[in-house]
Amino acid sequence: MKQEKGKEKRKILVCAGTGCLSTGALSLIQELNQEIEAQGLTEQVTVVPTGCHGFCEQGPTLIFEPEQTLYVQVKKQDISEIIDKEFKQDLRIERLLYQDPLTGKKTETFANTNFFVKQERIVLQNCGFIDPENIEDYLARDGYKGLMTALKQKSPDEVIEEVKKSGLRGRGGAGFPTGLKWSFCRQTHADKKYVICNADEGDPGAFMDRGVLEGDPHSVIEGMLIGAYGIGSDEGYIYCRAEYPLAIKHLKKAIKDAEEAGFLGENILGSGFNFKLYIRAGAGAFVCGEETALMASIEGKRGMPRARPPFPAQKGLWDKPTNINNVETWSSVPHILRRGAQWYTQYGTEKSKGTKIFALTGKVNNTGLVEVPMGITLREIIFDIGGGIQDNKKYKAVQIGGPSGGCLPESLLDLAVDYESLTSVGAMVGSGGLVVMDETTCMVDIARFFVNFSQKESCGKCTPCREGNKRMFEILDRITQGKGQLEDLEKLEKLARVIKDSSLCGLGQNAPNPVLASLKYFRDEFLSHILDNQCPAGVCTAFLSYHIDNELCKKCGLCVKNCPVNAISGDKHTPYSIDLETCIKCGICVEKCKFAAVVRSGKE
Repeated sequence: MKQEKGKEKRKILVCAGTGCLSTGALSLIQELNQEIEAQGLTEQVTVVPTGCHGFCEQGPTLIFEPEQTLYVQVKKQDISEIIDKEFKQDLRIERLLYQDPLTGKKTETFANTNFFVKQERIVLQNCGFIDPENIEDYLARDGYKGLMTALKQKSPDEVIEEVKKSGLRGRGGAGFPTGLKWSFCRQTHADKKYVICNADEGDPGAFMDRGVLEGDPHSVIEGMLIGAYGIGSDEGYIYCRAEYPLAIKHLKKAIKDAEEAGFLGENILGSGFNFKLYIRAGAGAFVCGEETALMASIEGKRGMPRARPPFPAQKGLWDKPTNINNVETWSSVPHILRRGAQWYTQYGTEKSKGTKIFALTGKVNNTGLVEVPMGITLREIIFDIGGGIQDNKKYKAVQIGGPSGGCLPESLLDLAVDYESLTSVGAMVGSGGLVVMDETTCMVDIARFFVNFSQKESCGKCTPCREGNKRMFEILDRITQGKGQLEDLEKLEKLARVIKDSSLCGLGQNAPNPVLASLKYFRDEFLSHILDNQCPAGVCTAFLSYHIDNELCKKCGLCVKNCPVNAISGDKHTPYSIDLETCIKCGICVEKCKFAAVVRSGKE
């Protein structure tokens, strides 16, 4: 069949980010191409592997353009039917459309899906809609026009002034004004300057940087080019975790293509501006997300922070003035130069302009990457975009800002998500981790988890972080084991304040945040563990006990067969019972019992 004259060739956009690849996206692409060829549709449709468009819970996903029809959780066996219905019968496949978890309604198009309605996709606008390994796709969506504007219409100082006017603040955690940071580096006189992209994303559950690098690598390169021009740098590095092989693959291809197209290298676009870009793969140390530790790692040294001042803008990589921003910050810059600072300021709040990407994870129906305007409420993100709590359970808390953030309760769901508002309640925007927790979450155990992460990732250089976090973990671990004392809460708060005030870098200074926030908003759970010898959420195994209700028991023997330590005895003639000394409290007997006869209690 030939393409009708004047009719746009259709595209099937297949999410081929890391998440969807893990659930079979590659086999879908192969099957689609084979089916299209078999049905003689090659002139009518093309298959485009894209980066992640964010709807991770529903992957693998297909989007049909130009209609924007969205199919979710697609399997290889669905492909033949999809091609037949879409291209032969012009029909939609009802079962593959997204179904709202709260209303039960089906949504046919990508743009009308509740997950996307309240998003404002600026940084993520290309992710899921272009082939990240094809520079032509990027150029077709106004790629490198921001760089052209900078080089052809503005001086370096005017570029920096435009970024200042936009109100863009660093999206890596600290929220420092980006244009101001650039100006410090520009004002430092030196024969050599560097720019660095911090892509060392290490927060548990966070994958914002990975999504951008995999789906739109040229936007990061373009942002770095604009920044380098403004600052006066001719060399840069992208420091990316080695655990992100697909991101590194796409970056390498993008750098090669940008060089061949004249956007990287010598005399870029005939402007006289030169810039070379390199990739450095990090070994996965969380502390290398701190800028001075990152620079040490690039130099081939052990990644450990150093005291400041001097700041990187004065003395950074190889003792030369250096500017470091994260992936999301660099990727925001081309849009500001192309559309203007005034356009960017229409999004966000007075002090927090623009948008922010969050990795929405945990006990929420719609997990994935979301980009929202600053100032949106937590409730809108979790319940409107996120689709509410899984299995109709009750919301308990959200951990925002990664392991350095704080857990916020239900009473703060209507809090605006911006730098100042979150800081005022003991949390932080951070790099963008957002972990939702339900009623089955123990807040003492959560505080313990994040402190354990921080103490393991500490570089050990300064005593407050190295020793203080370890002591905090020991206290929290003791409380979860039923051995806590009231004075432990005072010790925790005192330790937390000392660590915050005296640690060398941001990792140590912010590590106590989850503890302080949990003590502030969920103190009753700590008291339950200590005074009532009980874990209200039924998570801490030290407080759990199991017994069999013989009135409900049907003597089927499933609990006996599945117990890994043979702690259950009984038969058709003898009542079943659990030996509490042998029981390891794994909960398998509860899961396997079909009659709710195995009872778990949260009090010792």
